[in-house]
Amino acid sequence: MPAPSGFVHETADVAPTATISSGSKVWHYAQVREGAHLGENCIVGRGAYVGSGVQVGDNCKIQNYALVYEPARLARGVFIGPAVVLTNDHFPRAINADGTPKSGDDWQAVGVDIREGASIGASSTCIAPVVIGRWALVGAGSVVVKDVPDFALVVGSPARRVGWVGSAGHPLSRDNDGDWICPVTGARYREIDVNELVEVVT
Repeated sequence: MPAPSGFVHETADVAPTATISSGSKVWHYAQVREGAHLGENCIVGRGAYVGSGVQVGDNCKIQNYALVYEPARLARGVFIGPAVVLTNDHFPRAINADGTPKSGDDWQAVGVDIREGASIGASSTCIAPVVIGRWALVGAGSVVVKDVPDFALVVGSPARRVGWVGSAGHPLSRDNDGDWICPVTGARYREIDVNELVEVVT
């Protein structure tokens, strides 16, 4: 197995079968498990965990002490805030009904699928199986229990949509024509229904 082409701190625990692509950095005491793949220019912060076989796209940031359990999938440009947890067990138990310890054969892992550019705020928990849509923003401390639409801003426990964000990450405001406008880029978005927003190409 070739050596990682990115930077791995001497205290990090990176499995020989994990892939650390060019420009990526794995920092102090982080763990990257067997078969995990980090794309180019990713950051895995201090004490973070990336589970076996987890797929991480290019330009992602996994901040300190985040726990990304398999079989999570992170698309390009995903941000995972400090102490975020992506779960993988729909019905968690340490033991079976007969009192015997659960083994890997006693349950089936389910994952969190995070689409391009989405951000998960600090100390949030995403309860698998769930999909976080493109460019969505999950507010800090939220508990996500159902799919999040593209561009949605969700907060709370359970997380609920309270607005829309653009690809720049800032909340959108509505104009007189009923469209949604990004205050940073000026991009225009149109609400198709309460759960769907699309960018207007001009």
